[in-house]
Amino acid sequence: MSQVASLVFPDLMYLEDYQGNFQAFFNEVYSVFEHDFIKHYPSYEGSRVAVRRYPEMDGLHRTFYHITHEGEEEENRQPDIRRMERIRYPKFVIEQNQHPEILIWKNRRGKDERIIMFNESENYIVVLTERKEFYLFITAYVVDTGHRKRSLLREYEAYKKAETA
Repeated sequence: MSQVASLVFPDLMYLEDYQGNFQAFFNEVYSVFEHDFIKHYPSYEGSRVAVRRYPEMDGLHRTFYHITHEGEEEENRQPDIRRMERIRYPKFVIEQNQHPEILIWKNRRGKDERIIMFNESENYIVVLTERKEFYLFITAYVVDTGHRKRSLLREYEAYKKAETA
């Protein structure tokens, strides 16, 4: 009987590692995003995972802005250090999608069917949507409330139950 090794997530990036210099930290976070999603890209189910560039937000790729900033109003989102610290997580989760610790299900948001990838131990979620020839990376973030985590796990269980019915 083979056992699957537990997932070991990539190291976090800390602002303190840049002597508190936010701009240096931010530039390095963007560099990781650029490497993982612009110069190279992950794949999901054999298809490329692309990022949305336009409309740019503050001169940044829309997807980068969305996964590193927080707030309800898109135009007024603020930098989120916790999201930035985890900039290496989205590609990792996408590439580890076959691992049993990555829960995957689909839901509907507006006209799109979304692919949800969630890791309980890190409370981290990645959201994709399928396009004709690729997958579009929508968002990724830390689930920081117990209520939201329970809601996601209920949604996952309902999806799995409906899938096997």
